[in-house]
Amino acid sequence: MFLVFLVCIATTVLSFILTYVYKIVAVKLNFVDVPEARRVHSKVMPTMGGIAVFIAYYLSLFVLLPIPDEQLLPVFIGSLVVLLTGIIDDRKNLTPILKVLGILVGALLVYFYGDISLETMTLPIVGTLEFGSWSLPFTLLWILGFTNAVNLIDGLDGLASGVSMIALTTMGVIGFIFLTIQEVSVSIMIFVLVAAIAGFWPFNFQPASVFLGDTGALFIGFMIGIFSLQGLKNATLISLVLPVVILGIPVTDTLFAMIRRKMNRQSISVADKNHIHHRLMSLGLSHRQTVMAIYLVSLIFSIIALLYNFSTLWGSILLTIFVLIGVELFVEIIGLVGSDRRPLLKALRQFGNQLNKKKPDDK
Repeated sequence: MFLVFLVCIATTVLSFILTYVYKIVAVKLNFVDVPEARRVHSKVMPTMGGIAVFIAYYLSLFVLLPIPDEQLLPVFIGSLVVLLTGIIDDRKNLTPILKVLGILVGALLVYFYGDISLETMTLPIVGTLEFGSWSLPFTLLWILGFTNAVNLIDGLDGLASGVSMIALTTMGVIGFIFLTIQEVSVSIMIFVLVAAIAGFWPFNFQPASVFLGDTGALFIGFMIGIFSLQGLKNATLISLVLPVVILGIPVTDTLFAMIRRKMNRQSISVADKNHIHHRLMSLGLSHRQTVMAIYLVSLIFSIIALLYNFSTLWGSILLTIFVLIGVELFVEIIGLVGSDRRPLLKALRQFGNQLNKKKPDDK
């Protein structure tokens, strides 16, 4: 483990240096993000900083760590396809269909050549379910969902990179200690990615001097999707719930963005300024305060994910119920679906009014 620690430090330093060099090169090559109506920033910024993270990450894995090629190469090739998709999107603005196609190609590569898939799931009482021919579509949708979730929250300085570090660290700890994954190399790969993002983060945190771009957000989201499946070929319900809870903020933002657009009769792919970070800023939080608030909520989700590993079945059920109620309250308070769509708060308010009406009669 001391070797892994040293590699992580080296990866962070390498990523920091590469990011510093890249942001200078990016300006000269006009790899920049121009402000527009949907953006929060107001000046031209170097973008596609995910390239530096990608290079630092794989240099460390290929050169400094003895990870088997049969495990590493499929992931490298798949993530390279996703990185290139992000680069083209940042440069040419791909249509949503083409972007999804690029992600799916990367996912297909890791499915067939990396043997990363979900084949069975053990449920309480029910027993073991065989996915069979459904294994492929389920795996593709899982990876696609996590990739897009991280990409959607990349709207403020340091938001996607910080939330991803928190989520990946939690996944690494749980995988190393609790899930008894046979090969610890998965957790090692996770920690090295955290180190690569950490070297980039100082340049990305508000006020940022370089953006991840879709290049970086898609790559990191894709890797999170892969890591959440590695070691879970024969999953339990809890082991599938954990990644969703760990990525609570991106998953919530993505899910309710789809609900919001559906209720507003808009296309799911239509961009808007009603994501979690937009709503928090509309409540009066500054740019930095919003990012820090989301970091805090992400940490809470991570702690909840850790608690699942110590809970009994009924404890996990109760924990899930409380999480769902908490998420719904959070969503309604910030108006994520709409200021006029707050059913739970409305029900609680009516319940409170009923209690107040009963008080004089009780005297």
